[in-house]
Amino acid sequence: MNGKTVAIIQARMGSSRLPGKVLLPLDGEHVLAHDIERARAADAVDTVVVATSFHPPDDIVANVARQAGAEIYRGSEDDVLARMRDAAAEHHADVVVRLTGDNPFVEPKLISAAAREVATGSAEYASNKVERTWPLGVDAEAFTFESFDAVEQQARDPHHREHVTPYYHEHPDRFDLRNISVEDVYGDRPFEAGPELRLTLDEPSDYDLFRRVYREVTYDDIIDVPRVVDYIVSRDLAEANSEVEQRTGW
Repeated sequence: MNGKTVAIIQARMGSSRLPGKVLLPLDGEHVLAHDIERARAADAVDTVVVATSFHPPDDIVANVARQAGAEIYRGSEDDVLARMRDAAAEHHADVVVRLTGDNPFVEPKLISAAAREVATGSAEYASNKVERTWPLGVDAEAFTFESFDAVEQQARDPHHREHVTPYYHEHPDRFDLRNISVEDVYGDRPFEAGPELRLTLDEPSDYDLFRRVYREVTYDDIIDVPRVVDYIVSRDLAEANSEVEQRTGW
């Protein structure tokens, strides 16, 4: 299949638990800017797009994303599935990579591994979410535009429209799904932590932990995921945000 791979980061200012979280600062950059840098570092990605809403409060999201080197698409605030599908169509994606703007530790190698599974025709959908072995928030999903277009037309339940990809997981008989494990990306597993470790930004306790990580873990261009996990685990910091409820598995 191959074709054009477009990474689309969904991001907006609205958040009931931590408003404006995608623009909180981490080591001098917005959370969203870190997401964009990490997506751009994935060698299988051709274009990075931030898909935000057309509402005025999200003007700043579009401006920050543009300054960080991403393309912009603006659409529905509530129908995120339609927004993401239309962003993919506008940028002529053959392979779509879905990312979210509140995950400043997404692994570029995972992004590329998932995208290549789809681009080579090995799967219609590939991610680390089919069977979770990664910490929460180190997430990337790749799928064919053709299958995504079908999902957008068929998925009508509100949670499908809000969370974008549950339809794939709920209909494994209709799609060829592939899981990307930690070992698939690194060869040997470089850390022991799995989905019990939170590396996604939802609550102030998440942000406090992430600020400490970005302040104390040395890095050059982008912070290294195994070093982040090692830092948190070796200092027994995983409990700092373990009480946060994960509202959705997608």
